[in-house]
Amino acid sequence: MNILRFITAGSVDDGKSTLIGRLLYDSNAVMEDQLEAIKASSRKNDDGTIDLAILTDGLKAEREQGITIDVAYKYFNTDKRKFIIADAPGHIQYTRNMVTGASNVDLAIILIDARKGVIEQTKRHSYITSLLGIKNIVVCINKMDLVGYSEQVFNDIVSAYKSFASKLKVKEIIFIPISAINGDNIVSGSTHMPWYKGKYLLDYLENVEVFTDAKQESPRFTVQWIIRPQTRELHDYRGYAGRIISGVYKKGDKIIVQPSCITSTIKKIETFDGEFEEAFAPMSVTIHLEDNIDISRGDMITPVSQQPPVTREIEADICWMDSKPLEVGSKYLFRHNSSGVKSIVKEVLYKTNVNTLEKVENDITVNLNDISRIIIRTANPVAVDEYDKNRVNGGFILVDEKSNLTVAAGMIAANVE
Repeated sequence: MNILRFITAGSVDDGKSTLIGRLLYDSNAVMEDQLEAIKASSRKNDDGTIDLAILTDGLKAEREQGITIDVAYKYFNTDKRKFIIADAPGHIQYTRNMVTGASNVDLAIILIDARKGVIEQTKRHSYITSLLGIKNIVVCINKMDLVGYSEQVFNDIVSAYKSFASKLKVKEIIFIPISAINGDNIVSGSTHMPWYKGKYLLDYLENVEVFTDAKQESPRFTVQWIIRPQTRELHDYRGYAGRIISGVYKKGDKIIVQPSCITSTIKKIETFDGEFEEAFAPMSVTIHLEDNIDISRGDMITPVSQQPPVTREIEADICWMDSKPLEVGSKYLFRHNSSGVKSIVKEVLYKTNVNTLEKVENDITVNLNDISRIIIRTANPVAVDEYDKNRVNGGFILVDEKSNLTVAAGMIAANVE
């Protein structure tokens, strides 16, 4: 059974907590003790029904304790699929948390309040979703019960969103009219909106084919650990452990180690379960080479025929996460996969207006939650891909070495020197 990872995004009070609660409750993913607790709770909706937003209180509590960088996760499954929900706050000041949560998902659900239509936060989250390479978006137009389940309201919002989204790099956008509080079109179809002929939300989530397949991307393997037991029994053992982040590796492949450019051949691929003739993303493996060569943590092993660009200068889009504005000339640790290298921000090219998606070139002061295109120079060469071609090997973070805070999440853009 495969896993679908998705994030729910939307502005404050768009009904995100109620939607998650409804998904869990109506798909029978609520534990007995939780069920008894919410039934006994004094928190009710206006009509006396259970306030399903209570089910996400645990996630909020986790956030308040600082767990998982203000993003909390919920797991559930149906007969067809397993699901991981990334739940991030909706406030604009927590946009950085939305970036964190969306960086590792397959699909995004964007909630829109039917009474308010497409607002700035809708556009901001949609743009970030596109920037992070998520190709599937479900736009749930919520609170349809408060607009009389109006088809015209739904159509007007769909039209407004499509106009904005025409500039986004998303392969599939579908629109579902819902009422999370009443359960319309969540885990079953709605009798209140007979004019809607599309799928209800859970049916779509169970069957959607997401546009990501790490197996099809160029092979990338980053060394996390060099295994050398140096015992009597394993005197000559030398393996390179790590996770295959994309593609397929086979015994006998001719490989090159970046950035040293030393070549060799794969002699053996091991996992906890034994030896394999081939292995693929996202397997964690130990690779053995025919030659004893110098390899360090953070080095990348790739096929000779499919090498990534190796560069010291990178053009990238970033979401700024620090309360202090970005200063050109500042030095940060460039963390990429399992490697870390000193770097400097050489230039801010422009910021992006999330409402219009236009470039802002006359004001390049980068503040908290701004999205900007910058140029970074690293102290040593790094083997990177463009984010559009490989999400894992095209992503990075910048870390302030003095405070150890993550100040930016970045996506490597088209131009790599």
